[in-house]
Amino acid sequence: MLLSTSAFSASERNEVQGKRKNGKNKRPRPRLWTMEEQVKRTGKALQGEIPVEKRPFRMIAEEIGTTEEDVINAIRKMRGDGTIRKFGAILRHRKAGYTVNAMVLWSVKAEDVEEKGKAFSALREVTHCYERTPAFDGRYNIFTMVHAREGEEILEVVKRLSATAGVGAFEVLESIEEFKKSSMEYF
Repeated sequence: MLLSTSAFSASERNEVQGKRKNGKNKRPRPRLWTMEEQVKRTGKALQGEIPVEKRPFRMIAEEIGTTEEDVINAIRKMRGDGTIRKFGAILRHRKAGYTVNAMVLWSVKAEDVEEKGKAFSALREVTHCYERTPAFDGRYNIFTMVHAREGEEILEVVKRLSATAGVGAFEVLESIEEFKKSSMEYF
């Protein structure tokens, strides 16, 4: 197997001495980076807000001086080696009209955790679902975060979660204040 150690851009074809075929100046040629440099630059760019565009990685590539293909390859490498475990959008639920939130703590038998966790996470109102070990307060081992537009809806969501998963032992912790959210910075 051959490993790529440098990222090269093929988009500079047919461009000679800083001029395009039409004679106009082109933007500066991207620097040739090792794959490690490409991954770090891409990782740093991904830590911020990703543009809401049809081709966001092309915009990121322009910002860091490389190609869209190089950005996508760097992301694939980071996913492959575990640097990035998951990649997804963050919904600002309050801006979307979901202003009521609650963390629900569930007491689930150890042998049922996987089944119940899948049942909880199947509902669209659940944005987070994870197992906690050791169990909080000695019994609550699955935590879900649920959102609703109005306070009364939260209780309906929790009742539906309880019925769907067949778990009756739970505690609801409603959010009373939201603190500033910020992403981790690794690069």
